[in-house]
Amino acid sequence: MNELPQQLVNGLLLGSMYGLVAIGYTMVYGIVQLINFAHGEIFMTGAFGALTVYLYVLPNGTTMWLALPLMLVGAIVVSTTVAVGAERFAYRPLRSAPRLAPLITAIGLSLALQQAVWAWYPNAKSAIVFPSIPGGPFEIGSVTIQTGDVFLFVAAPISMAILAYFVMKTRTGRGMQATAQDPDTAKLMGINTDQIIVVAFALGAAFAAVGGLAYGFRYGEINFRMGFILGLKAFTAAVLGGIGNIYGAMIGGLVLGLAETMATAYIANVPGMSQLGGQSWANVWAFVLLILVLLFRPQGLLGERVADRA
Repeated sequence: MNELPQQLVNGLLLGSMYGLVAIGYTMVYGIVQLINFAHGEIFMTGAFGALTVYLYVLPNGTTMWLALPLMLVGAIVVSTTVAVGAERFAYRPLRSAPRLAPLITAIGLSLALQQAVWAWYPNAKSAIVFPSIPGGPFEIGSVTIQTGDVFLFVAAPISMAILAYFVMKTRTGRGMQATAQDPDTAKLMGINTDQIIVVAFALGAAFAAVGGLAYGFRYGEINFRMGFILGLKAFTAAVLGGIGNIYGAMIGGLVLGLAETMATAYIANVPGMSQLGGQSWANVWAFVLLILVLLFRPQGLLGERVADRA
């Protein structure tokens, strides 16, 4: 039981990363009811954008404390550029098409982004070492926190606070709520729904970029495939919290991270299940949770916040 606090912290860290990426799924689905399966690759391009700033833009020997904010800016710029470009050239022409068309397009875009990074980024055919934050680890009682995890601990709550303020207090945020509720009426009220949709894609990409930077610091390496499975898990978190509910996305991510961490750490100790534990089963238990949610509470923990406009 002495390991329990450490496993709880690990689960919260993992869940925070899932939640940051899940927000992008939730925002886009809440407004245009599109499941953007390329969002995992937008998360991946954010991590590569941060690495590009560190390797090719900043002078050699730049301290990480100076490099970190610039890497974050680079990650956000790359992710939002890719997301806005995808919305303009891949999804907007299909907005009035049957739902299957943009869904297939999203899967194709996901594969295209993977292959683009694989083909054009130097040394991307294998895992690339990501720069680390100096110092640490930090000991708090029986819990050890790596220096790279401090960024995630700080970034996740700040990001959620900024998002809550933006959605609830700004004119654009209220326009997003109106567009999610009824886009036709929002247009009649003078809201530029095309602009609102672009903002939703850009905001979701910015949060994914923060998650991508946190991933690099946490695991010490990135690769062109990193967005696929993590994107699926973030989608699981969005469904778990309530697709279309931005607060539910983060809560769903935390629940998923805790469930995955606890399952991999302790399920091997259950009599008769010794072969089902360990990190190799982490993906299995994450998607088992998704199946259970879809079976018993398809609206998610906090409920779906978008009207059915099918």
